[in-house]
Amino acid sequence: MQPTRFNIRVYGIWLHEGKVLVNEELIKGRLITKFPGGGLELGEGTIDCLVREWKEELGLDIEVLEHFYTTDFFQQSAFDNSQVISIYYFIKANEVPQEIINYVENERTFWINLREISAYTFQLPIDKKVGSLLQTLSAERKI
Repeated sequence: MQPTRFNIRVYGIWLHEGKVLVNEELIKGRLITKFPGGGLELGEGTIDCLVREWKEELGLDIEVLEHFYTTDFFQQSAFDNSQVISIYYFIKANEVPQEIINYVENERTFWINLREISAYTFQLPIDKKVGSLLQTLSAERKI
């Protein structure tokens, strides 16, 4: 089915001591591991969206460091009739939580070792690509 709209998503990648922060979220009955972030609202810039989403979901104030990746292939949403475009930024926060963070119902946020990321870590195609890019970056920079 041909998409009827764009769905623009903005995500933060927080690398800290060889680990990356990820979310596990129950979406329409499916358990999805993804990067923290969410949907761009009309009239909002991508960085403002990311700052808002991290504050809402994790209670953290973040600094957006640099752009990492934007979807460069067609991706139909797994959940509705939209075309998904995802934008990823490297971020950092002043506060580094040591434990699992739970601010939003039906979500779990935790650190995962970059070397443990595999094709099975993420369920959604764009996140799978970003996970693969992070693995390559990790190997090249030894982070």
